Amino acid sequence: MMSEPAIETALEWVERGQRQLEDAVAALRPAAVTEPSALSGWTRGHVITHIARNADALVNLLTWARTGTPTPMYATPTQRDADIEAGAGRALDEQLDDLRESGRRFAATAAALSADAWQAPVRNAQGVAMPASTVPWFRTREVWLHLVDLDVGAGVDVIPDDVAAELVRDVARWMSPKLEQAVSLRPEGHRPVPLGPDVDTPTTIAGPASHIAGWLTGRADASRLRCEGTVPELPRWL
Repeated sequence: MMSEPAIETALEWVERGQRQLEDAVAALRPAAVTEPSALSGWTRGHVITHIARNADALVNLLTWARTGTPTPMYATPTQRDADIEAGAGRALDEQLDDLRESGRRFAATAAALSADAWQAPVRNAQGVAMPASTVPWFRTREVWLHLVDLDVGAGVDVIPDDVAAELVRDVARWMSPKLEQAVSLRPEGHRPVPLGPDVDTPTTIAGPASHIAGWLTGRADASRLRCEGTVPELPRWL
């Protein structure tokens, strides 16, 4: 199990990312919601709807933690994709209202949890058990990475440095067992992060944490990173 950031810290990251998302969507032209996003096969409407429905899915987990009644993220295996498709074609004003209201629901539900409830076990969409305290970090990833995915001029540089550094550590933990080549990630201003097997002479990849995070998550290539050795082919993240 990953060592997630402090709950209060992650919730602050969520709030900042939510505000930037809302501002970015509010600045769109009405027709822009139907235009392609940076995610293959998804319009911006798909991305906005997904962000809103993810908030509601995570509210389900927080409600589970608060009440003790199992409340899965999605009622069926197909609900996530069906909800995204159903909402993607809505008008921009409706999308923006949904984004705002779902963000408020998440914030209010999180604020209602006691210290004990944050430690209650829940299960993610894959059925993996985890404490509810991991949920704010999951939401942090969603709001900041999908801000980039909207493709409205915000590149990976928009991700705050502390969020990006945590993202580098998180993705490296997940990815390491799937990688045969050893890499030492060197996010500027932060400790090195191992990626892949433990060997004495790993490839070194250095640069801003946001650009390393972007490379690891498929949002940027390695062109703005300093590499010593062979850059590995990465497995697809999530």
